[in-house]
Amino acid sequence: MKKVFIDGSAGTTGLRIKERLSKRSDIELIILPEELRKDSEARKKALNECDIAFLCLPDAAAIEAVNMIENENVVVLDTSTAHRTDEGWAYGFPELSKEHFEKVATSKRIAVPGCHASGFIALTYPLVEKGIINKETLLSCHSITGYSGGGKKMIAEYEDSERDTLFDAPRQYALGQTHKHLPEMTKVTGLENAPVFCPIVSDFYSGMVVTVPIFKSQLNSGFTAEDIKNAYKEKYTGEIVTYSESISESGLISGNALSFKDSMQITVEGNDERILLIARYDNLGKGASGAALECMNISMGASPSEMLDI
Repeated sequence: MKKVFIDGSAGTTGLRIKERLSKRSDIELIILPEELRKDSEARKKALNECDIAFLCLPDAAAIEAVNMIENENVVVLDTSTAHRTDEGWAYGFPELSKEHFEKVATSKRIAVPGCHASGFIALTYPLVEKGIINKETLLSCHSITGYSGGGKKMIAEYEDSERDTLFDAPRQYALGQTHKHLPEMTKVTGLENAPVFCPIVSDFYSGMVVTVPIFKSQLNSGFTAEDIKNAYKEKYTGEIVTYSESISESGLISGNALSFKDSMQITVEGNDERILLIARYDNLGKGASGAALECMNISMGASPSEMLDI
């Protein structure tokens, strides 16, 4: 039985991880009393006594927590952005390659991907890997997500019965093109330029759709939309990330169709000249807690989908 400590268990991601681990018979949760939840000495003791530590903290606090760990056997799964581009950390998207899977399986330091980044990387990584697009290709991306991605504060704003009517419509944000997921979206895919990224939050609790539009003229000579589909079919053969010929419902794609699921659907729409690369999943599932638990399963030598809802 593995001892697990969740540092930051009161946040949205931490709460979901705690809830789901409490149902497992192969896990013993280390839980601090409420009055010691932010106590440095109590946290340090728990971080060093556990086998697996989930960090569900802001970046600075996650870095602080890592520095508290003196036990070299502790496996750390960090859900913050602090270590996602760090060469010393495994990037927790095992479906990208055998190398990614092996690093997750053997590393003591695993960075869980960002929610928006997960979709963009899933769509773009195979194209760069196969030479379908060049690393210099300029891309754009838009992503619509449920409001739970904004954490407790945003959830409270959206669920306030006296909220402003501005919350009734989709709202685009990160207008300055400095979204915190851009560094990993660039580094992990191997692209030389960050995409023009347009995230949108809307009035539904959880779920997301990430779309990368691309012209045929952006593909390297000889490649077509069919080659992109084949690259996805070859890449995503597991249970969690899958390719589908279509995920639309009567020509529409709903952002919350996979709410509370841990899977991700990949598809290609459009036509031979104007191609839409689309990933649909839950921002709290494959985009957060589900991805973290998948990485934990792999680290433990269990099935990646153990106790996941796919």
